[in-house]
Amino acid sequence: MTGMDVTTWYLEQTGRKDLRRAAPAPVEIVRAEIPSPEFSRFLYTAVGGGWHWTDRLPWTPEQWSEWLSGDVETWVAYHRGTPAGYAELHGQAGGNVEVAYFGLLPYAIGKGIGGHLLSEAVSRAWEREGTRRVWVHTCSLDGPAALPNYQARGFRVFRIDRKAG
Repeated sequence: MTGMDVTTWYLEQTGRKDLRRAAPAPVEIVRAEIPSPEFSRFLYTAVGGGWHWTDRLPWTPEQWSEWLSGDVETWVAYHRGTPAGYAELHGQAGGNVEVAYFGLLPYAIGKGIGGHLLSEAVSRAWEREGTRRVWVHTCSLDGPAALPNYQARGFRVFRIDRKAG
């Protein structure tokens, strides 16, 4: 993406008590327990297609498999049996857990699902043994509700990067 100014916010929670849960939504949140490159690519493109997510588009099935065989958990929100959104948690050194990807399919935006899904994903991150910090980044190309949702869930900004296009 050239010619566009992009701001990236890095946010964190440093304790389980930081999480501020959203109201429940009419979804079922299920862990995708069987690593599936095809399903993960579907979620990535379905959620990120309208928000300029491009970094994983060239990945081969082998690259997806390698990623999914690491310390990665994929949590999917289903609304009446249909995927509505997902959260991908990536365990990292030092007790860090990154919310590597998070978002909703277009039909699910504005239905109160995002706050609930994020609450559940972050809660799961804190349940992982040894978690000391949960972090995420979002940018000005993401949906307008992304940054406010992270902040409403108790994430605090710890770094801001700005790049001129």
